Amino acid sequence: MLSRFFLFVVVIVSMVSCTVGPKPIDYGADGCHFCSMTIVDRQHAAEIVTKKGKAYKFDAAECMMNHLKDVDVATIELFLVNDYQDPGELINAQEATFLISKSIPSPMGEYLSAFSSRKAAEQIETENKGQLYSWEELKARFKIE
Repeated sequence: MLSRFFLFVVVIVSMVSCTVGPKPIDYGADGCHFCSMTIVDRQHAAEIVTKKGKAYKFDAAECMMNHLKDVDVATIELFLVNDYQDPGELINAQEATFLISKSIPSPMGEYLSAFSSRKAAEQIETENKGQLYSWEELKARFKIE
């Protein structure tokens, strides 16, 4: 009976630990998978989650993009970025609009910010100048296939 209970617990723990979904970023404690800096900026952090459920956290979207140059993108289930206008809120990077503007610094100096809506990105771009990108355009800019 005890061995069945133990087996049940092991199976449940295994199932829960492999859940594919976003993992919370512990700002001020988690380190960037790409550059090892502590993640503190709630407007620019990013995360990828593999199809097996492993999460990799980044202090900036540009760190995530640079990391993607060295991995098989087909193994990634989720590409997530923080919404610049809703700090700490991870959004789907594939649906986001990105802005590169010298007026908005990001942690690694690429001036890259993400927005949940194109309209919001256009408004910020009007105020700060810069260039707007879709996910596919951003991947091309970073030479990610």
